[in-house]
Amino acid sequence: MKIASWNVNSVNMRLPNVLAWLETAQPDVLLLQELKCVTENFPVAAFEAAGYSCAVHGQKSWNGVAILSKVPAADIVRGLAGDDSDEQSRYIEATVGGLRVASIYLPNGNPVDTEKYPYKLRWFDRLITRARELLATEQVVLLGGDYNIIPEARDCYDPAVWADDALFKLESRRKFRTLQNLGYTDAFRALNDADHQYTFWDYQAGAWPRNNGIRIDHLMLSPQAADRLEACVIDAGPRGLEKASDHTPIIAEIKL
Repeated sequence: MKIASWNVNSVNMRLPNVLAWLETAQPDVLLLQELKCVTENFPVAAFEAAGYSCAVHGQKSWNGVAILSKVPAADIVRGLAGDDSDEQSRYIEATVGGLRVASIYLPNGNPVDTEKYPYKLRWFDRLITRARELLATEQVVLLGGDYNIIPEARDCYDPAVWADDALFKLESRRKFRTLQNLGYTDAFRALNDADHQYTFWDYQAGAWPRNNGIRIDHLMLSPQAADRLEACVIDAGPRGLEKASDHTPIIAEIKL
């Protein structure tokens, strides 16, 4: 099974790029983040015509996550438990063909001197709680998406630039390591040891042509999924297209 994750930064604006990539890459599952549309405005018909069923958790103008799959998703859960007051659409979970999968859009957390950063850390604590629950089921689990976390210095073009950013602050990276210490494997790092491999390049300051990127999109695998991991790559091609998202897809292949 080929599973990909892509923060598309407005699904309707990037729809031609996403459809073209689906036709070429043919993933079995595509996790989308930052839809920037309510569920009713998600382009279901276009994706169904491309051969994908859609499980969507949208939100007006901001956030939003979805799971596209060639086999219809079952047991869909929309929203992350632990805070009934949280109305942001950042989490959707389902079972697809023997895989329990989640599409995640973790809060950015900037500016760090506002409530946005504590919210990011609390949200990650809720994710850790859910990740622990999923481990107890002993299912094949993949938690994929835009984590808005730079795990290590080698995952950004200049650590000094990011030192005080919510994506790289020590507290953020500690949350990511906590997830790993539960037993989740970073699929990309399990098979790729090269430095300066990125999934995001800002629109500003010529970041893309200068390759000033960061790796913040991750596919985290339960032990049962990690044992079946056969490949994991970043496809930078879509970032170079017209009207590109500032993120690019990351893809794993898991033998089920």
